[in-house]
Amino acid sequence: AGPGAPEGFAALASVDPTIRQDIRYATGRSFVGVPVDGYAEPVCLLTRAAARALRGAQRGLLRTGLSLKVYDCYRPQRAVDHFVRWAGDPLDQRTKGEFYPRVAKSRLFAEGWIAERSGHSRGSTVDVSLVELPAGAGRARSARPGAPCFAPRSERSPDDSVDMGTGFDCFDPLARTADPRVGPGQRENRRKLVAAMEAAGFVNLPQEWWHFTYAAEPNPGTFFDFPVSGGSLRRR
Repeated sequence: AGPGAPEGFAALASVDPTIRQDIRYATGRSFVGVPVDGYAEPVCLLTRAAARALRGAQRGLLRTGLSLKVYDCYRPQRAVDHFVRWAGDPLDQRTKGEFYPRVAKSRLFAEGWIAERSGHSRGSTVDVSLVELPAGAGRARSARPGAPCFAPRSERSPDDSVDMGTGFDCFDPLARTADPRVGPGQRENRRKLVAAMEAAGFVNLPQEWWHFTYAAEPNPGTFFDFPVSGGSLRRR
């Protein structure tokens, strides 16, 4: 139940089914440690304009043996509210060792990792990485449960994306896109991602290598709150 998506939103899979999807907030594999409010299904919803732009980035990457993989797309306001409640609970530290080992939870707002409004709720922001093709080329490996998100890739929580120097949602200075302390291969992977996304009209958030907003977004001042599900598109 509840309101549906407005006209102008689409499922990314209907615009470009080749883009991989790993929607973490629909699962417990997130910094809050549980499925996030508002994520009824693990699907990527975006404004059609942003989805088409992402398709353009994907076309260029496929020619180089790489694919985009999205971790998060449209994010309802109720999910952002969930993050805010979590950040305000000092007793819940279950994910600290992995996602923010070097930052006090009380500093997550001040340092910009958590906010009461998110560009994702406007429908044209994506969290994205790169995957080597063919699909499944990422090797299975042993990881340490709860290892720091900046640990060597072989130890971090398993992810088939290329090595970006940190995992997704790593609340740590090493996640800054241009941080000079990451290795040369990791730096090159970030450069490839930024180049592909910028060529398609997206702008990177310098604090997070994975975070991009479509510059020509159609809803720059609107924060939506319909659920993340295919049904939200059908109910409009």
